[in-house]
Amino acid sequence: MRTIYLIAICAGLGLLGLPAISQGQSVRGLQAEFPLLDTDRRTVDLDEIKSGGVPRDGIPAISDPQFRPASEISGLGEDEPVIFLSGDCGAFAFPYRILIWHEIVNHDQCGRPVAVTFCPLCNTSMVFDRRLGGEVLSFGTTGRLRNSDLVMYDHQSESFWQQFTGEGIVGRHAGETLTAVPARIEAWRLFREEFPDGMVLVPPGPGRSYGRNPYAGYDTAPSPFLFDGRMPDGIEPLARVVRVGGRAWSLEHVRRNSPVVTADGLRIEWREGQNSALDDGRIDRGRDIGNVRVTRNGADEAFSVDFAFAFHAFYPAGEIVQ
Repeated sequence: MRTIYLIAICAGLGLLGLPAISQGQSVRGLQAEFPLLDTDRRTVDLDEIKSGGVPRDGIPAISDPQFRPASEISGLGEDEPVIFLSGDCGAFAFPYRILIWHEIVNHDQCGRPVAVTFCPLCNTSMVFDRRLGGEVLSFGTTGRLRNSDLVMYDHQSESFWQQFTGEGIVGRHAGETLTAVPARIEAWRLFREEFPDGMVLVPPGPGRSYGRNPYAGYDTAPSPFLFDGRMPDGIEPLARVVRVGGRAWSLEHVRRNSPVVTADGLRIEWREGQNSALDDGRIDRGRDIGNVRVTRNGADEAFSVDFAFAFHAFYPAGEIVQ
């Protein structure tokens, strides 16, 4: 029954259309929608890129983020997840209850332009430096997916970018890679306790059911939607894994063995008390999946918590430590 409900939700969001772009006449339609996009420059086959059922910017990125002090924020569940950055200018938190509806926030973090991103279908949160070759890029959503992962585009050249890896895959920037920025993903209460003067992203306006999860039941579904690739062996496709670069550890392994310390100095810690954003219809009621922190020599390391199928799709030779 839950799977049927999820299908209905995805259909309502327009997320069940799977036509590939294809190499022929569809390229003309793609260029009509993205007139600056150079489709001759690419690192992937165009038929790997599929429609998510929504047009360009159908899921609207936030390019003028507004923040309020943590002390003024109400309504967030204590264990609701936020992704956050901290620096000399303070700490800034981005609640998943907003990211799940917008997927990209173009932000300036202490003078460093960054893109805070979240792909619900892969459970992947990444922060990227928006500077590339002396240019500052800003990003939006293409309405397309590859391996079920968000394909972003930059407004300057309309090149396509893979959110999972930060790699340019079609257009002028094909073959280039954005720099990942270390960020932490923790429960709202933990952010508030550590940064009582921190700033928190607020919704850009009405019209979205902030706090609701439009993908209810997704992370316990038997298989991912919008994905037709090979599944990983020995682990459920929607089990969570902690990824650092091209390496991964199952979340269950990290939970059982916390802290996990690697030979090259990574320290991966788990503690209880964070809602899954993709479980219950209300994010603040999602089951506890715990908090993960990844450091090296005490400094935060860039990481993400992904679904196993997505890690296997982008790193087919990569091992998931279990």
